Amino acid sequence: QVQLVESGGGSVQAGGSLRLSCVVSGRTFSGYYTGWFRQAPGNEREFVAAIRWNGGTYHTDVVKGRFTISRDNAKNTVYLQMNSLKPEDTAVYYCGAGYGSDWSRPLGYLDWGQGTQVTVSS
Repeated sequence: QVQLVESGGGSVQAGGSLRLSCVVSGRTFSGYYTGWFRQAPGNEREFVAAIRWNGGTYHTDVVKGRFTISRDNAKNTVYLQMNSLKPEDTAVYYCGAGYGSDWSRPLGYLDWGQGTQVTVSS
C-alpha cells in the first residue's frame, strides 16, 4: 500500500499560481504512476496530469500550457505547478498512485490522498 499526503492548496485570484505537493511513501513497483485529479462540487473526479515511473508525463488538454507535473525522487514528492489559474480550476485536488496504463481514469488508481482545496476567485 502507498500513502499519499497532499499540501499546497489555498485561495488565489485569477491569473495567480499555486504549487501542490504530494509526498508518496510506502512500497512502489516498476510500472507505477502518480496522478493529480480534481473534483468540484457536483462533478465527477477528473484527470489533470500524471507522471509515470519512467518520467513520462501527461496533461489533460484543459490545463496544457498552464499546469506542469514533476517529481523529485530524492524527496519522494510529486508536484503540480499551476499557473494562470482560472475560476474554473476551483476544486479539491487529489493525488493518487496506480499501476499499469490506465493513468487517466480514477479506476486506474489504488491509493489516494485526502485532497487539498484550491479556490480561484475572479
